[in-house]
This record gives sequence, C-alpha cells and structure tokens, in this order.
Amino acid sequence: MEGAVLTTERLTLRPPSLEDFDAWAAFAADEEVMRTLGGVQPRSVAWRGIAGVAGSWALQGFGMFSVVDRASGRWLGRVGPLWLDGWPGTEIGWGLVREAWGKGIATEAASACMDFAVDQLGWTDIVHCIESDNTASQNVARRLGSTVLRAGRLPPPNELDLDIWGQSADQWRENRRAVRGLTLGA
Repeated sequence: MEGAVLTTERLTLRPPSLEDFDAWAAFAADEEVMRTLGGVQPRSVAWRGIAGVAGSWALQGFGMFSVVDRASGRWLGRVGPLWLDGWPGTEIGWGLVREAWGKGIATEAASACMDFAVDQLGWTDIVHCIESDNTASQNVARRLGSTVLRAGRLPPPNELDLDIWGQSADQWRENRRAVRGLTLGA
C-alpha cells in the first residue's frame, strides 16, 4: 500500500498491510483493549476494519497508521488520521495493544500524526473522540495539549456518546514543542 511512513525515536508508522492482520484481529478480540473502542470484534469484523483503513489510504490519501516497534518489529496498534462521513471532525485517534499501554507510545505516535495532519494534510482542526470513562485516552489528549471541546456522538453504526477533545492547528503548532519534550523524556 502506498502512503506516508513516519518514524519517531521508537516507532515506525506506516499504512497497514496484510502482514498486520493477525495482530490486528488479536487486538480487536481483546476485551480490555476494546472496552472503549466499540467492543470486541470477531475476526471477520476486524478484517473489515483493517480493509476500511487501507481503503481510506486509497480513497483519501490518509488513514490510520499501523504502529510498529522499531526495535522488535512488533505491531503495537493503530494511530492516526481518521475522517469518515458524518464523523464529528478530523480526528487523530489511537488504539494500542495492552502491552504498549503506559509507555508514552500513544503520545509519541499521536504527536507524529498530528504533525502529519497539520503539515502535510493541511488540517485546521484536530479532534479526539473519547468516551467519558476512558481516563487513559483523556490523559493522552491532555499531554497533546487538547481540551474538551464539546459532547458528541458517533454516526451509525457505533452511535456512541462521547466527549470531543481537540485543538486548532495553530494551537498544535504552539503545543508540539512541549509535547516533544515529554515524548523524548526531556
């Protein structure tokens, strides 16, 4: 699949490929991981998810990235730009395997994706759709400099009520230097 490849200190972010599917399906089947991401998905639905993200790259020139650990080559999750018809805004979203939680990976990957969205895609606003009880993702959003903008609802078939966090591109340009210090351990 053609598309952007981003690298950070620890990660490679690239469009998903067929080789990611088994890890993607295991991620989608993990009850704790999927608790705030719409619920557990059987393998057939996970297939539609990865195919939809790949299709987004083909149709829109962007989509969520597969997050790969540079040292081990292990697939860690999906992070990145997302916009679907009826969506609450141009989103940078994230979802990681449990083993990657609490290590700053979501912040590191989302930060690189926010740069991509603002600098390459020309987005003027970025949102993060976060369920009100998902404190881990709220903390990532805060570290990125985002704040709660409003209440929102995802379009069908999800139809989840959630909080819309976010910031403007200009705010991100101001915030990203501080975020880099966090993700690089400064």
